[in-house]
Amino acid sequence: MPAVEISELTKDYRLGFWSKRRKPALDHLSLTVESGEVFGLLGPNGAGKTTLLKLLLRLIFPTAGSASILGRPVTDARAHARIGYLPENPYFYDHLSATEFLNYAGWLCGLNAAARRRRAGDLLERVGLAESAGVPLRRFSKGMVQRVGIAQALMNDPDVIFLDEPMSGLDPLGRRQVRDLILDLRLQGKTVFFSTHILPDAETLCDRVAILNRGRLQGLGSLQELLGASVESIELVLDDPSPHALEPLKSFATASVRTGNQVRLELAASNDVDAVLATALSAGARIVSLNPVKVSLEDYFLAHVQDPAGNESPRPGRK
Repeated sequence: MPAVEISELTKDYRLGFWSKRRKPALDHLSLTVESGEVFGLLGPNGAGKTTLLKLLLRLIFPTAGSASILGRPVTDARAHARIGYLPENPYFYDHLSATEFLNYAGWLCGLNAAARRRRAGDLLERVGLAESAGVPLRRFSKGMVQRVGIAQALMNDPDVIFLDEPMSGLDPLGRRQVRDLILDLRLQGKTVFFSTHILPDAETLCDRVAILNRGRLQGLGSLQELLGASVESIELVLDDPSPHALEPLKSFATASVRTGNQVRLELAASNDVDAVLATALSAGARIVSLNPVKVSLEDYFLAHVQDPAGNESPRPGRK
């Protein structure tokens, strides 16, 4: 059974109190998220990512379309008992400590006192806040509040976890901990549905991704399906080559960049790699690396949200 099913989901906002004109924030979106997968929702600011998550959580209501979670319509409260949610900009009762807040969240979920204490302690340890468990939230940094938010989203041991920009405000250590936590949730068979604009996180974590732009779906599938396996070019890195060593390689290179003592040559994928290596070695060049360059998620993302002039791509069917 799919974890999330979305069919023709649409959300329009009225432009002004008296105006009849409407702006579509989400435009006839349909997609399915399978159980047990990590699903990434990508898109520029204003693409409709937060709107979609709020529609699924029933924090706002759709103009048209439908959605279900774990086989139940989102209007069914029984579906919401099995989900967790981290909002984009979490704000909690800042006079409470982290432990007190998680205890309150567990009480709202119907956990008994012993289960709340045990669950709160385990989760604070997992998000790296065990030493700050008794500190009031008003003294937490933005990244620490984000971690508490992730912990509260997991208090009821949900089957489906919705995370809106979970890496926002985290330092490198915090991002690593959250990435490890998401991968651990997948190993437990949980479904993680998160939005992000940090593309390397999506490449690292996601089984599948969806790309939104101006409320419309621009791409959906696994990274292999979206990016393919074709080699775009070849990158040859040389260690402090002399002009004599570089000269015979110019006929192969389409571009070259010197960074410190290293020179990076971009070679067309059609080049004979053995001939390039033989030429470099015969010229006395010291080779650092030779790598195929494939289409990245960033390349795919930009191609689907920008036109060649650097503007956001127009909505399909409009000029």
